[in-house]
Formats: sequence, structure tokens, C-alpha cells
Amino acid sequence: MKHSLITLFLLGSCGWLAAQHTTKTPAVYKPVRTDIYKKGWTDFNKNGIKDTYEDPTATIDARIEDLLSQMSLDEKTCQMVTLYGYKRVLKDDLPTPEWKQQLWKDGIGAIDEHLNGFLQWGVPVSDNKNVWPASRHAWALNEVQRFFIEETRLGIPVDFTNEGIRGVESYKATNFPTQLGLGHTWNRQLIHQVGRITALEARMLGYTNVYAPILDVGRDQRWGRYEEVYGESPYLVAELGIEMVRGMQKDYMVAATAKHFVAYSNNKGGREGLSRVDPQMSPREVENIHVYPWKRVIKEANLLGVMSSYNDYDGFPIQGSHYWLTTRLRGEMGFRGYVVSDSDAVEYLYTKHGTARDMKEAVRQSVEAGLNVRCTFRSPDSYVLPLRELVKEGAISEETINDRVRDILRVKFLIGLFDRPYQTDLKGADEIVENAAHEEVALQASRESLVLLKNNENLLPLDITNIRKIAICGPNADEQSYALTHYGPLAVEVTTILEGIQKKIAGKAEVLYTKGCDLVDANWPESELIDFPLTPEEEADIQKAVNQARQADVAVVVLGGGQRTCGENKSRSSLDLPGRQLDLLKAIVATGKPVVLVLINGRPLSVNWADKFVPAILEAWYPGAKGGEAVADVLFGDYNPGGKLTVTFPKTVGQIPFNFPSKPNAQIDGGKNPGKEGNMSRANGALYSFGHGLSYTTFEYSDLKISPKIMTPHQTAYATCRVTNTGQLAGDEVVQLYVRDVLSSITTYEKNLAGFERIHLQPGKTREVTFPIDRKALELLNADMHWVVEPGDFALMIGSSSTDIRLNGTLTVFDPNQPFASENSGERTRISASTRMEIVGNAIDNDLSTFWEGNKGDYITLALPGSAKVDRVSIAFHRDGGAGADFEIQLSGGGGQFLTVYSGTITTYDQLLNFHFKGTTASDIRIVLGDDWVGISEVKLLQ
Repeated sequence: MKHSLITLFLLGSCGWLAAQHTTKTPAVYKPVRTDIYKKGWTDFNKNGIKDTYEDPTATIDARIEDLLSQMSLDEKTCQMVTLYGYKRVLKDDLPTPEWKQQLWKDGIGAIDEHLNGFLQWGVPVSDNKNVWPASRHAWALNEVQRFFIEETRLGIPVDFTNEGIRGVESYKATNFPTQLGLGHTWNRQLIHQVGRITALEARMLGYTNVYAPILDVGRDQRWGRYEEVYGESPYLVAELGIEMVRGMQKDYMVAATAKHFVAYSNNKGGREGLSRVDPQMSPREVENIHVYPWKRVIKEANLLGVMSSYNDYDGFPIQGSHYWLTTRLRGEMGFRGYVVSDSDAVEYLYTKHGTARDMKEAVRQSVEAGLNVRCTFRSPDSYVLPLRELVKEGAISEETINDRVRDILRVKFLIGLFDRPYQTDLKGADEIVENAAHEEVALQASRESLVLLKNNENLLPLDITNIRKIAICGPNADEQSYALTHYGPLAVEVTTILEGIQKKIAGKAEVLYTKGCDLVDANWPESELIDFPLTPEEEADIQKAVNQARQADVAVVVLGGGQRTCGENKSRSSLDLPGRQLDLLKAIVATGKPVVLVLINGRPLSVNWADKFVPAILEAWYPGAKGGEAVADVLFGDYNPGGKLTVTFPKTVGQIPFNFPSKPNAQIDGGKNPGKEGNMSRANGALYSFGHGLSYTTFEYSDLKISPKIMTPHQTAYATCRVTNTGQLAGDEVVQLYVRDVLSSITTYEKNLAGFERIHLQPGKTREVTFPIDRKALELLNADMHWVVEPGDFALMIGSSSTDIRLNGTLTVFDPNQPFASENSGERTRISASTRMEIVGNAIDNDLSTFWEGNKGDYITLALPGSAKVDRVSIAFHRDGGAGADFEIQLSGGGGQFLTVYSGTITTYDQLLNFHFKGTTASDIRIVLGDDWVGISEVKLLQ
């Protein structure tokens, strides 16, 4: 890395100063006190001796135990709390002499959102001089860190935490689409890059722990935080979450803290009580949908942080649950980082859930459950002081405190806080944060997140040579706020949709713009329930947009949602276009001009009228600061959209819950015939299904191969197909693999997403795509709540969406401890082997390229149906090199005794050969090898 995080402990002056006051930010940060900064290590406890915890060559466990043994109860409990940053709880931007009298004189676990610019919802970004530029920000955080290293007894560095689900939250940083938009890219490599950039910019700014990714799985489209999920498939959430964490934690750049653990995203009726209570799910659904991503991200990406949610499940608040925070999270999933509470999760145990009698009891329950760090917008004293009382009273053992602190210290050691506590390359911060290369990745993410929902008669892309005037209207056409929400960069330059189009067609066509209507009307959200008449002002605004559309060759209407209609604590009672937006759209369509609808929103919307009457619809979600440029690229054909839906668009909230995956036939209801004489009583089916997304080109799928077709639960099979771009333009296709357990002991989902790959193809080009299929794609949670793979057939479906399946095949799983059964010549054939039972199914899978192999004396045995009379068999052998090999065919009439009915030598391989012998009634037929390293590719019984 060009600008590495340099740990320089250079010469300076002595003693404690309130801060290194400077009017000019230096290029390299140099801490003041020189006596504790040694060559290769820091004397954190100022005793002149290299203690084990100060020794970078010692093991992390040894360093933890050494430090823990030196810590007092006061120092331990201070590590178990977060101090919210400037003007949230902490009134100072830099250390002051008064800090020596505050609770954090003994250290602090974390400082959250310090000087990141965010003050409160709806409040302008902080103008503090240490917020920006990046170098000054890094310098200021170093100054805060210096207090904890130089002025506390043990010098334990603080963990600087911050938000980062669409780029690190800072005055400026690389601004990506919201996580819902990122999910629609289906691009693992891109998400890895997003994670890497987020972490790098965070560390250069001085942050060491970033609250990302969101591992909640979308279930109710009304939910305000739908904009923050990757999608509805637990598999997709896991796959993208793994890449985000790997990107963030590579080289331990930062710790990634995922949220919200667990069962957080499915509240009753989409309502968001402050404690997010009453999620309506069965235990099996919680495991299949909500726990699944956590298990995989923790195990496969070594996640270092978990934010505990403040909802309950089945009457038990997660924050106070030893089962969830210890038995499951640490015991089963192997989590080794630290758990931080979400906002007032601890307080809610007594203020909302009513499971603790007071704050002190809430603290006890949380710590006993497994909480490491309390994080909320309150004084740390409110948590630490009752915690100390509980220990002194014996209500919490100090060994429990030690266990909680071990986890905190482990993360701090892993991310290098004891070896490089300062971000010393201040000049590098200015060069890296929001640099040109990172901005290109952001633009790629914005482009790839776009989904073409509809494109009748190929209205898109627009041909600029045939356009003299283009009319643009809608409340989101010239809006920036969708790119500047909380949890990401706050003050970057945003290209609106209007600006993107203006720049794209400058000098080629005239742009006519008027807003047309506001995002919501004066009576919203009551206007979702009552049809209020348009006001004269609203009618005038719509008419102005109509007049412009009549002058134009094409109209682009930019509608959807925004910070008023979507976000945290902003669930809706409807999924229709809010306010007067539909009135505006209808009026523009009535002009008869070609209309393109662009949606900017944080959740699926029930745009039924638009789907029926608007020829082209582009879903852009919240496409980030580069969204205007990306949308213009798609509208005019400079980029071919390839995003696919990771969510379901219901036709109405009356269908909710309506999401992917679902049980067989769960989305079907009532009659099929509408109208007066029909029998249909409700709208059925999705408006747009999971995986849907169009392109300006076409793709053909072919040549599905499954190898092996028959396997044990412990093997991995591979499904391979070929995808060809059969159109005239280069484009991206998201190839999707779905799996269904055909016959199972419990009802399973109709389709489980089990693989996906976003590929780019030039016209006429073909690419082979291969999906590994292992037990995680085949498991079910059985009646005893154990994860098992049940033997039997699994339907494999590969296609362009969950409803556009192009290729179908079957994978069969058998128990290696039982004879295997498969279809052969119209009968069920059971097969076993003397050795290598796990691959014996290759001998009856109708595929000559796969084979069972054994040595001299080894054999395979096929059970014959009923008491069959057999006098012939067709066998294909395989042997590398082609040397001759002896073999025998034996029959058994029962009782385990086999008699040889044919002996021969094979010299022809890899093709079926017919063998005839004297027939007899038999129960089993056996093929015995007479030489080593001989394979049997196929056996077919001849009638």
C-alpha cells in the first residue's frame, strides 16, 4: 500500500498538554511524550520495562493475560463502555485537563462517531475545524488517542468506532449506494472492494472499528430500514456479507462490526416500536432466514464485532439472552470478537421490555448474557457505576468481567492498536480519502446497482440523435438527500439525475425541467388512506410539467421515496407512490409522449399503474453520489443495466408477507378469472419477482452438466452451464442457481438461492459458469432441529431469475452407509460397493465421464428388482492407459452366496459393452475386478 499506516514514535517535548495546539496540520504525526515510545514497542504502563502486553512478538493470548492481570476493576469496567463523540455525549473535540477527573481517566473501551460530522438527525453537519480536511481529522483523533496512551495508568488505546454501510461516515469519503443498492449488484468482488475502500479510508481518518455490514434479511417491505439490507435471500446476504467483512478486515485494517444480532428485521405489521418488539416468526424460520448469515459470516470471514439488537424474540429480549449472546453466538458459531449493544438495548430491558426492575438489573442481565461493551448516547457513568456496584456486591463475578474484557482486548490487539495506535501518515489521509480511484469504484457500484424493470418495445436506451427536447420532472429529479443519509459520508458532492442527464446531452438536446410535485403532500401519510382533492397549487405544478412534456420528444419522470418516507423509524402503511406522484405520472403519460420512469427509493414500491401503462421503468434505489451519472449512462445506452432484484415487489401491502424464499404454493391464492363473471377474489403473484432484471441484450443458457450426479452429503458436486450473449450489445448477466429438496421430512422452501455469478459478455461470446454445490446448499433443519442432508433427489434450476428458469437437472444424494438407489432402465436400482462407497453412484448416473474405481478383488453389487431373471448386462469400464483388465460377473439367488456366470478381459474402455450369460432368477448382480486401478463408468441391466 502506497500510504501505509506508519507507526512512528519520534522525538518531541515532554509532559501532558491539553493538546498539541497547531495551526497547520503536519504531514506526519509525532506524539509529544518521548520517554514511553521505544524502538519497536511502547511503554504503555510507563514502568521502563517491556511487559508482555507491550511486546509485539508475544502471542496475543499472552499479551491479553498479562494486561488483564495488571488491570484494576475500575480499569476493566471502563473498557466495557463506549463514549459517544463530539457533541453527542463528549462535549470536547480535543482532550482537556478536566478529562483527568472524568470516568475515562481510567481508560475507555471505544469512542464512537467522534468528529465524523454527524450531530443529530436533521441537523447540519458539524463545522468544527477538526472535522475536515482528512489530515486534520486524523490528527485530532490521534490527539484523543494520545490522552489514553500517555495519561492513563496502563495506556490502553481506545477503539475509535464509526458507521460505514455506504462508505465510512465522515464529512467526506467515498460515497457508495445504500446497502440495498449494493445488494442489487450481485457482485462479490465489487462488495469486497467496497469493504476494502471503506476500511482504508476509515483507518486513514483514524477509525479502527466500522459498524458494517448489515446482516439483517429483508422480510417486510414496509419496514423503514429496508434500504439497509442486501436483500431477502439469506444466502445472498451471507455471500455479500462475507466479502464485505473480508474486504474490511484484510490485514486487520479495521474491525468489522455487523448488525443487528438477531431476528431484527421482521416486526409485526412493519411497525418500529423503539424496542423493535414482537417479531412474528417460527423458530425454524429464524434459523433458516435470520441466523444463517451470521453463522456463515462469523465462521468464514472471522467477524470481529457483533452489535446486539434491542428486539425480543419469543418474549426474550436478545440483549438479556445468554442463549443468544453466549450459547449460540460464542458457543455454536465460534465468535471471538466483542459484542456491542445497539443504542439503548440495555436500558430497554427495564424501560420497554420490562424484564429488569431497574437499570442496575438491566446491566447485570446484559453482562451475564454476554455483552462486552454498552454503546448508546448516554454518559458512560450510567453503565459503569452500577456495573462496579454489582461486582462489589457479588452479583457479578470478577471472572465474568475478565471474560468480557478479554474479548475487547483481543480485538484491540488484532487490529494493531497496541502496535500502531496512531495514524501517523496525515498527508496520506488527504490523498487517499475519496480519491479518484475510489470514486471510480463508487461509480461502478452505482451503475451495477441499477435494475431495468420494464422496457417495452426497446424504448431504452434513448437515441439522442432523435431527441431535440427532453422533459424531466418529479420530486427526485434534482434531489441530493438520498445520497447523504446517516451511516455514510455526509457532505460529498452529489450528481442528481437532472444534472447527470444535462451533462450527458449537453449541446445535443434541450432539457426542460420542473419539479411537478413534492415527495409527499400536506396530508401525508393520511393521504394514503383518504383521497384528498388536489389543491390549486398542486394542479398548477402538475400542469407545468405536462406543458413541458408536450413540447418534448420524451419525458423522464423521477419518482419514489426519500428521507421523509424511508429510513430508521420510518416504516410505512402503504407501498404506493407517496403524495401526488402518481397523479403527476398519469398526467405525463396522458400527453402521449414516450415516458421513462426512474425510481429513487429505499424499498420496493407497488407501482402497478406504472407497470401497466409506462413503457420503461428503471429502479435506481439510492444510487449514491454518482447516481445521476450512472442513471444517465443507462438511459442513453453508455452502460447496459445488469442488476437483478434481491427483493420482491408486491402488488399491494395486502399480500404481505410476500418475500423470497417461500414455501411451495405459498404465494398462490383463490381463483384465476377476474371480472363480474369470474372467481378471482384477490390479486395474486408478484409485481416483480426475486432475481428479475432486464438488459439491452439477450442471453441464451445451454449445456447443463452436473458432476457427479450422485454424491454423498460430504461431497461437493458442480453444476456447469454455458451462457451466450445472443444480442447486439455487450452486457452483464447474473446467472442464478436455485435448489429444491424434492422429497423431505419437513416442508422446505420452493426455491433456495444456492449460487450466483455476475458475468460480462461481448456480443456472440460464451462463458462457462460453474457452481459448487455442497451440504450448505442441501441442508434442512429437521424435526429435531438438527441440520442434516436427507438422502434423495434435489432439483437444480439455473436461470435469469427465480421465475425465469432456463435449465433444469437433478442431483441425487445418498447415505454412504446404505445401499444407493437410482433410476436405471425404468426401475429403481440399489447399488453398493466393497470400497469407495461415496462414489459408487457414478456407475449408474448415465454419465460415461464419471466412474467408480477399485483394485483387484473389489466389486460393486446391484440389487435386482423382485426375483428377476437376468441373462445380460451392459457395462462401460475405464482404465487410464488402456491396458487389458480381467473381470467377473456374478449372480446371487439370495443368502449372500454369489456364483460366477461370466469371466472375461476388457481391452475397450469408456463405452458400453454388452455381455450375455446363462440366465437365472437372481436377487443381486456383482461385477468383480481382476486387476488394480480399474473403473466402472456405467452399468445398465438389459431386458
